[in-house]
Amino acid sequence: MSTETVPPSSAENLPSTATPATPGEDADERVETRAGYRQPVVDVGELTRFLDGKYAEVRSLVRSNLAENASILEEAETMSRDDFRDRVRDVVVEMASTGQTGMGFPEEYGGGGDIGASVAAFETLAYGDLSVLVKVGVQFGLFGGAILQLGTKGHHDAYLADLITGKLMGCFAMTETGHGSNVQALGTVATYDVATQEFVITTHGEEARKDYIGNAARHAQVAVVFAQLEVGGRSEGVHAFVVPIRDEGKPCDGVRIEDDGTKMGLNGVDNGRLWFDGVRVPRTALLNRFADVTPEGVYESEIENPNKRFFTMLGTLIQGRVCVGGAGINASKVALTIATRYAVRRRQFEASSDEHEELLLDYGMHQRRLFPLLARTYALHFAQQVVSGQLHDVLSGSQSSAGDDDHARRELESRAAGTKALGTWHATRTIQECREACGGAGYLSVNRFAALKADTDVFTTFEGDNTVLLQLVAKGLLTDYSSEFEDMDQFGMVRFVANLAVETVIEKTNVHKLLERVKDLLPGGDQWDQEAGLLDPDYQLAMLRFREEHMLAGVARRLKRGIDNKLNPGVVFSRVQDHVIGAARAHVERLVLEAFVDKVATLPGGDLKVALNLLCDLHALSTIEADRAWFMEHGRLTVTRSKAISREIGSLCRKIRPLAVDLVDAFDVPREMLRAPDLIGS
Repeated sequence: MSTETVPPSSAENLPSTATPATPGEDADERVETRAGYRQPVVDVGELTRFLDGKYAEVRSLVRSNLAENASILEEAETMSRDDFRDRVRDVVVEMASTGQTGMGFPEEYGGGGDIGASVAAFETLAYGDLSVLVKVGVQFGLFGGAILQLGTKGHHDAYLADLITGKLMGCFAMTETGHGSNVQALGTVATYDVATQEFVITTHGEEARKDYIGNAARHAQVAVVFAQLEVGGRSEGVHAFVVPIRDEGKPCDGVRIEDDGTKMGLNGVDNGRLWFDGVRVPRTALLNRFADVTPEGVYESEIENPNKRFFTMLGTLIQGRVCVGGAGINASKVALTIATRYAVRRRQFEASSDEHEELLLDYGMHQRRLFPLLARTYALHFAQQVVSGQLHDVLSGSQSSAGDDDHARRELESRAAGTKALGTWHATRTIQECREACGGAGYLSVNRFAALKADTDVFTTFEGDNTVLLQLVAKGLLTDYSSEFEDMDQFGMVRFVANLAVETVIEKTNVHKLLERVKDLLPGGDQWDQEAGLLDPDYQLAMLRFREEHMLAGVARRLKRGIDNKLNPGVVFSRVQDHVIGAARAHVERLVLEAFVDKVATLPGGDLKVALNLLCDLHALSTIEADRAWFMEHGRLTVTRSKAISREIGSLCRKIRPLAVDLVDAFDVPREMLRAPDLIGS
C-alpha cells in the first residue's frame, strides 16, 4: 500500500508493478516506478511504542517481571513436576505483588480498575513461560473473573482482595468429561434444600466429573462450580456456585480430587478432576448477579428467557477468550523473532560467484516462509487491539443505552470468538514453520521451540474449540439479519428455520439483496479485476468482502434447500457445517485486514507508515493468494491477475527483507525470554 523511490542502482533486483496512487493518498507515500525504489528505515523504538499503544507502561512492567524470572524457562526442563508447579505458583504470587495481575479488578479491592490494561498485561506475559501465563489466566481471569462478573457485592467483599494477592487460590470448574463445549448440558446438579437454606452439589455419573480444571490438582482452595440448578423439583438451567474444595491442603468432605497427570505441555499448571458427593454450601454461595433463590425457595431473575439468561451469563466471561487469542499472537512473535534473527546469522550454500555462503534470509523461499507469517502477526496484533478495546468498553459499561449495550455485547462475542480462533491457529502454524526454518537447531529445547509448540497447542481448544467458535461467529452473522436467531444454539437456529411458514431463512437474511449489494463493493464494474491496483486497499478489502458475503449467502441457500426438502434440522446443519465455518472464517479475515488498514491510516506520512503498508499489502495479497482457487471459481480472479499477485508478493518480500530484523525487534521480546543461544547468539 505504499512505496517510495530510490536511486536505480539500489533496485535492480526489485521488480515493480507500477501501481498508481490511491485517490486521496499522498503521492510520495505510494510512488513506485520501474526506475527504482527507496528503502524506508524503521525506528525500532517508535514502532514498539506504536505497537504497545496506550498500555505501553503496563507492557513494560510485564517485560521487566519476565526478565527478573527468566530462570523459570530452564527450571521447566529440570525440576520435578510438583516442584515446577509450586515454582510457577510462587512466580504468579510474586507478579501479583507488583500489581500486574490485578489490573482488571476494582480499585477498592486492590485492583487497577482497567480491564484493557489487564488484557495488555496478560498478552505480554505470553513472551515468557506459558505455564505462568495459564496459571495467571486461571487464577485472575477465570476464577477471579467469575467472582467479579457473576457475583455481587457480598461475593466481592468476601473474595476479591485475597484472590488478587494470591492469598486465596481458586479454580474454574465448568468443563465436564462428557460435555465439553455443550455447557448447557452439564451433569453436575445443585439442588436447593429449603429446610437448611443450602445447595447440595452432586456429580451424577462419570460423564459429569469436572475435568482439565486448572489449579484443581494441587493449589486451589475454592472452586467456582457450574451446575444445573434445581429448585422445588424444577431445573432452572446452569448457574455458578462458590464451593470450598480444600481445607488446610486436604480435600473437603464430599469432594474428590484427582490429578490429570502429565500433559503435552503446560506441566507447570496443576490440572485436575473434581467430583462432588452431596457437598453442601450456603444459599449465598450462588453467584447471583443474574438470578437468585430466596430463603423460601423461590427462583428469581430479571431475565425471563432461560436461553438469554444463560448466554448473558457466559457473555460476561468473555475476557478469557480475548486473552487466549492475544497470548497466541504474542507467542507467534517470540517464534518469529528467534527464526528471523537466526536467518540473518546462518549461512548455507553459495548463491553466486562470491566465495561466501548465502544468509538464509536472503533466499526467496525463506522470505516466503517467514514474511507472510510476520505480516499476518502484525495484522492480528491490530485486530486484537480492536477486540480488547471492545471488551474494555462492554465490561466497563461504556455504552450509552441498554440497546447499545446489547448490540456491543453481541459484536464483542462474535469478534472475540473469531479473533481467538484465527490467532491461535496462526500460532500453531507459525511456531511450526519457524521451528522448521531453524533446522535441527530449532529442535533443541534450549532454543524454545519445544516449549512454544507444546504449550500453545491447547490454545486452539481451550476457552472454546476453534471450530465451535467459528460456528458462533456464523450465528452472529445470521443474527444481523434476523434478531430471532439471537440466543439460540446451532440446532435451535435450524429448528427455527424448520418452523418457518412463508418466511424462509433465505428471506430472513435478504440474501437476494446481499448478492446485489456485493456488486457495489467492486470498483470498476465488469473491468474491476483488470483495472484495480493490487496495492489498493479498496481492491483488497473488496475481494475479502465479496468472499464473505457470497459465502454467507451460500449458507442461507443451503439451509433453505435442506428445509424445503423436509430434512431433519440436525441433518441440515451437519451438511452445511463446512460452509458455515467457511463463511465465518472469511468474515473474520476481512475484519483482520480492516483493522490493519485502519490502524496504519492513523500514522502520519513517513518511513514507519511505508514499512507497515508493505506488511499490510503482503498480508492482504497473501490472504487472497491462499484462497485463489475460490476467487477463480467465482469469477473474481483471472489467471493473469493471480500470477501478478504472486509476483507482487515476491517483490514485497524482497522489500521487507532489509527491514525484517527491525520489524521483529519492535515486538520487544526481552532478550532473556528469547534464550536460544544456538540460534541468535548469547
